[in-house]
Amino acid sequence: MNQRIDNRTRRRDPQARNATFTAFGLAAEAKALSPGLYVVATPIGNLQDVSFRALSVLAAADAVLAEDTRVTKTLLAHYGITTPLVAYHEHSNDAVRERMVHRIREGQALALVSDAGTPLVSDPGYRLVQVAIEEGLPVTPIPGPSAILTALVVSGLPTDSFFFEGFLPAKTGARRARLAEIASIPGTLMLFEGPHRLPDMLADAAEVLGERQAVVARELTKMFETIRRGSLADLARQFAEEGPPKGEIVVLIGQASGEAQAAEVDAALDGKLEAALKAHSIKDAAALVAAELDLPKREVYARALAIAKDRQAE
Repeated sequence: MNQRIDNRTRRRDPQARNATFTAFGLAAEAKALSPGLYVVATPIGNLQDVSFRALSVLAAADAVLAEDTRVTKTLLAHYGITTPLVAYHEHSNDAVRERMVHRIREGQALALVSDAGTPLVSDPGYRLVQVAIEEGLPVTPIPGPSAILTALVVSGLPTDSFFFEGFLPAKTGARRARLAEIASIPGTLMLFEGPHRLPDMLADAAEVLGERQAVVARELTKMFETIRRGSLADLARQFAEEGPPKGEIVVLIGQASGEAQAAEVDAALDGKLEAALKAHSIKDAAALVAAELDLPKREVYARALAIAKDRQAE
């Protein structure tokens, strides 16, 4: 059952808790917040990349829900914010979420942050936002930094269509299988990766995806920001020789060339048809695969005939 906050129930004036913050060397008063959950983006490295609105929300909130309170404490202290911190991370259970929901129902404003960047993007918070929405409670986005978008706009790769995968599986077999699954996605592929797995991941990507352009963006907005561009094979070779880098890493992989994409489609079509022909007639196999791959039936049928003839000749 949806729960609604009585419009008469408003949180107390933030100034009662000295809800101020310091920006540009000046003290500012935070504007009072309505009850609800505020999803606040924070800097991915450079503390100056926080918005004025984000600072005001963090200062005015009754509590800041943080993935790691030690990390968020540094940000708040830098801007003179004294809002209480509450740990909320991937191991937080339903009981913790219910307590947070109860506080909002009672008229409080809670700010949700991750260690860096926009919450919920490969970070905790999805279940809390989902529960708040199910309960009919206000959820407000406070936009700001995002590592994947920061990397994308300086990558030099197409930005009109992209797909965020997050972290690939750690084991080679599973990682290669997943790369094969996303190979045909029409857009720039965007991944997170840990430093120690980066050389192996790049090698697997070069093997599975072929000769594609890629970018490794490391320590974005920080002192040692590095953006390395090249083919997957070249980048894999470089990091294999240099060893794992340090810091947070975003990997972007461009689309295959037109010829490579056509070859991938042909390989996928042949694989599907060969499997279907083991259990169906040529006509039925072609119809099933054409529907699955959204290809013209006539072309798929012609290819099925060719495969069947090759089998007979063997």
